[in-house]
Amino acid sequence: MSESILVENLSKEYEIGRAPQETMLRERLVNMLLHPIGSIHHRKQTIWALRDVSFRIEEGEVVGIIGRNGAGKSTLLKILSKITYPTAGSVRTRGRLASLLEVGTGFHDELTGRENIYLNGSILGMKKKEVDARLDAIISFSGVEPFIETPIKHYSSGMRLRLGFAVAAHLDPDVLIVDEVLAVGDAGFRKKCLNAMEDLSKGGRTVLFVSHSMGAVEGLCSRVIWINDGQLRMDGSPGDVIRSYMTLFSDQQQMAHDLRHIERRLGTGEIRFTAVEFLSAVRNPQLVTRTGDRVVIRFRYHATKTVSHPSIGFKVYTEFGAMVTSTSTWFHGIEIPFIFPGDGYIDVDIASLNLVPARYMLSLWFSDGSYDSHVYDRLDQCVRLDVEASNFHGSGRTMDTAHGIVYFPQSWDLCGIGRDPALAND
Repeated sequence: MSESILVENLSKEYEIGRAPQETMLRERLVNMLLHPIGSIHHRKQTIWALRDVSFRIEEGEVVGIIGRNGAGKSTLLKILSKITYPTAGSVRTRGRLASLLEVGTGFHDELTGRENIYLNGSILGMKKKEVDARLDAIISFSGVEPFIETPIKHYSSGMRLRLGFAVAAHLDPDVLIVDEVLAVGDAGFRKKCLNAMEDLSKGGRTVLFVSHSMGAVEGLCSRVIWINDGQLRMDGSPGDVIRSYMTLFSDQQQMAHDLRHIERRLGTGEIRFTAVEFLSAVRNPQLVTRTGDRVVIRFRYHATKTVSHPSIGFKVYTEFGAMVTSTSTWFHGIEIPFIFPGDGYIDVDIASLNLVPARYMLSLWFSDGSYDSHVYDRLDQCVRLDVEASNFHGSGRTMDTAHGIVYFPQSWDLCGIGRDPALAND
């Protein structure tokens, strides 16, 4: 297999903070009086958007590029797309390259949608008959057929995005570069885009996909490159790179689970929640929680006196306030004989977290029975749980809220295809 993209020691430097030149004689005279000749030193201030980045991508690979805002991802894509040029290093790409870096990239506002399709085709070096052959597929995919004869300047950002991606994906590129612009579209269109990129890969095309959606990256890409502070931080399998990336930037989220200073709480106070932790099966901090993961939720508490036969429970809500589930030790018939004065914790082990990727909130309580009985401590929607997507089924397809709130662990049996049910036991 031959290489599609080769990046070697790539660096890009930008000059910042340069003072504007004085254009008037009066300004020059004033500046000379304030700063005599020889005392003026204009210090050149620069920033390295990229520094010594190297990687190689083979034909047919789908590679995700991740990193925080300002990490250098966009600069890298602009260099690959020949929008800007590197300060040092080199880039080689093989074949025709199409990129969608901004909504409406390459469009002319005064031209119609149809005219812009032909314009983009000519920019990519295609003949009119080649664009003719793909025109109907582009218009159908974009969903803007009623407005195809309307000038682009009257399109919404979503319509420009749809047409831009349809053009980039259907004009037979050897390399397709897609930035975070997919975030502008609705869930249905994003799914169409992901399927189109998957089809390009199966046809031997190379796809570079930049996104802040870790679920989309993991589901689509066979490899992920992490850019951090202008340098290549990690290059490897999606699971390993995404886990390392999320772990590095999860400290602030962990702080949100400290409950000691929350004043808006109910109960008599003999027992108080102090913190909630999300742990792995071996009780290490689980900074990234994904669909299907085994999760241990640790409830830390402080008791001021001995309390007999307490119950602990929690509810899970969607971010829109719909309750997903409610559970407790009382509901399960689990007896807690005593909680003694001092600090302690109670763990609940969830074998497989069957929540689809979304944001959830937890409400907690200590009582002498159910949620509505005598309450020692109760905190409503006090802990945030962000569930990330995972390739749980191994199909490369990830779930989202379009599939509901929960998924059911299941298996499928296809042995009965083509068999008469009456003879199933034969």
